[in-house]
Amino acid sequence: MLPPMTDRPNDSFETAARARGYRCVAGVDEVGRGPLCGPVVAAAVHVPDLGSLPAGVNDSKKLRPDARQALCAQIRRIAVVGIGEASVEEIDGINILAASQLAMSRAVAALPLVPDHLLIDGNRLPADLADRAEAVVKGDERSLSIAAASIVAKVWRDRIMVDLAQQYPGYGWERNAGYPTKDHLAALQNLGVTPHHRRSFRPVHHILYQAEIVNP
Repeated sequence: MLPPMTDRPNDSFETAARARGYRCVAGVDEVGRGPLCGPVVAAAVHVPDLGSLPAGVNDSKKLRPDARQALCAQIRRIAVVGIGEASVEEIDGINILAASQLAMSRAVAALPLVPDHLLIDGNRLPADLADRAEAVVKGDERSLSIAAASIVAKVWRDRIMVDLAQQYPGYGWERNAGYPTKDHLAALQNLGVTPHHRRSFRPVHHILYQAEIVNP
């Protein structure tokens, strides 16, 4: 029987995995599927003692930026963490879903230990992890390990976008993290496409197509 849906993430999936004999369980989540630019980032997180997690661990999308950063620092002090990325070139080359799964696989490979069971957010599993993983729909809202991974991945990617914003000012990446906000879309029209934009994404592709028509 699957653990029930709850208002906040808890340790029911991890407890069920341990009851089946697994000893090292890690949560995996990715961020950055929706933005128009930047890499997709995944984190794999094993928390030896889930009871030591700070209060407030939740789906990263439900947390304020300052809360995410504070929780991330606390998580990284008590957990084993692996980070994986897939580049803009890989996203454009193999599509965003495949790139997200590639980032997840890289995050698991980056762990300094080998988990015997993985809890992966979503309804699909990377093929190379499927034999030791289970998909958890809305896992960042249900599993503490996945929620912790969502926080770590989000903070990591946001820092990347802040750094890129300094190199390419005007797009608001320090605020919008590359998502297609009104200011980002306006900057795309006014400033053009950068090397960090995903050319396979419709708004970026459309601007490039318009430029080809104007300047054949």
